[in-house]
Order: sequence, then C-alpha cells, then structure tokens
Amino acid sequence: MLGLWKTWKALEAKGIMGINRRNADYVLKYNKRHLYPIVDDKIITKERAIEAGIHVPEMYGVISTEKEIDKLHAIIGGRNDFVIKPAQGAGGDGITVIADRFEDRYKTVSGKIISHEEIEHQISSILTGLYSLGGHRDRALIEYRVTPDPIFKSISYEGVPDIRIIVLMGYPVMAMLRLPTRQSNGKANLHQGAIGVGVDLASGVTLRGTWLNNKISKHPDTTNSVDGVQLPNWNGFMKLAAGCYELCGLGYIGVDMVLDQEKGPLILELNARPGLNIQIANDCGLTHRAHAVEAHLAELKAKGTTETAEQRMHFAQQLFRHTPNAGI
Repeated sequence: MLGLWKTWKALEAKGIMGINRRNADYVLKYNKRHLYPIVDDKIITKERAIEAGIHVPEMYGVISTEKEIDKLHAIIGGRNDFVIKPAQGAGGDGITVIADRFEDRYKTVSGKIISHEEIEHQISSILTGLYSLGGHRDRALIEYRVTPDPIFKSISYEGVPDIRIIVLMGYPVMAMLRLPTRQSNGKANLHQGAIGVGVDLASGVTLRGTWLNNKISKHPDTTNSVDGVQLPNWNGFMKLAAGCYELCGLGYIGVDMVLDQEKGPLILELNARPGLNIQIANDCGLTHRAHAVEAHLAELKAKGTTETAEQRMHFAQQLFRHTPNAGI
C-alpha cells in the first residue's frame, strides 16, 4: 500500500493527469454537452470546418439509409481510391481504405481484394450502428484518401500517420505523432498497436515514442529512429489546432490532423474526450501545462483582453518548448 502511495505521489508531482481529473476538471468543466454532436459526428465536424475555411479531406458523399446505398457507384465515380468511414465511429473501427482498383474489384491499402458487394455490406453495417458511439444508427461518409507526406515513409508501416494535439481553451498544450505498425494493421490507433511519438510544440521535432505502453526509440517494423524527425509545416498544424476552439466551442479537445503530400495539413476529426497516452509519449504530464494555461486565461480576463489563434499558438510554443535533458 505504501508503494502505491509513493507511486501516486510521484505521478502527482510530475503533473500526470488521470482519467478522473481529466473528466472532472477539464471535460465536464469546459465541454458543454449540447456541443458534443459537433465533434462526435465526423460529417458535422467536416461541414463546420468547410464553412470556416479550415482544410479537411474532401467529402465525396454521404449515405444515410439502406436505399441510398444505390448511390455508391455515382459517389465513387471513376475514382481509384477513397475512404469509407462511420460518421460516429471511434478508434478507427469500421473504416475501409481503398487504395486502387483491380479489374471490377477494389484493393484495400493492405492489398486485400474486395468486391463492390462487400463494400455495400460494410456500409450497411455502418448504418445499423455497429461501429457508432452507443450503438445508434449511423451514416457512412465517403471521402478523399490522404496520401502521406514522403517524410513518413521510413518511420511508418502502411496506413496514414496522424498528429494529435491537445487543446485547452484554444491553447495547444501537448502534441503526439501516431505511427501505424504491422500490429495495428496500418491504423494510427494506439490501442490497436500504433506508436505514439512526442512532438516538441515549439519546433515540431519528434521526441521518443511509446509502443504498447513501453518507451521506444525505433519503429518495430522499419527499425528506423522515430525521434529527431522535423515535421514539415509545423506552425500550420499548431495554428489549425488552436483555431478549432472557435470551430466547435469545446474547451478541451484532441485535434487529429494529417499531412497530405499535395494538400498539406488537413483536419481529420476532433475528440471531446482525448486519451491520456500522449503523456507517456512526451514523458510529461498534462496537469502542469493545463494549470499554466488557466493562469494565463485568468490574467487575460483581469485585463479584459483575449488572444487570437496565432497568439495562442505562440504562447504555447514559448511556454512549452522542449528543453533537452530537463524534461519537457
């Protein structure tokens, strides 16, 4: 019992945030329930982003009912690659990524050949709510397939790496690069075996990673180092993330973005209950950073002023800059 107490005190001193604190002090405090549909439904998120002029993967079409499945041919058109995903899915479940055509069939990103009928069956499963939060009826979204920037070729296995930035009241507080692995079946999902790599908020340079809750420095499939990689257009990612506060109105969110080879930074989705593994990837706790932002907000309120997304980005980069050999 004494050992557990010491461990808890050590984590507390380092500012490690647990689920109870995240839920009570941040999710419940800053995220109004009536705004949840904006982030829980990827189609609504995408529509709001497009209205705000924020870059997202192009939406080819939406299927809402069994009868509308007949529209699939028209939505796909002559495209060779596309993505089908549940609007209210979580954890990457139910997503089908088509990378090419093979005669009258389709080839997934992993090389599996599937028929048009199999895709229709997958969409039918999405509509029944098989992958949705709470099992409610859902909609299927067909959208542009992201082509990862070549910089990820040596440190990722298939799939599309993404970047998660935790944002508190418009201020980025911590960032992580998520890299697909063979174990995660090419998905950038930590629970399925993807790698989480910490990212310095100031520079966009990757730090050490975590895989299956163990610290690592090399990708298990490519054996290349995951640290010391300069992510392109980092300020673009930071500004996008900071601007998502105005987009959805939620005060505590995880912003998931990708770097497309041609289109640059794109927002994939927003999460009102972002996971806490990002702390392991950064070897740093969220609590101290969150308190620093809250103190800054109190100062601004006393002065009767607010800051733009760009000012919030610069504040975070100055305060949360990575200092080698001295923690993060």
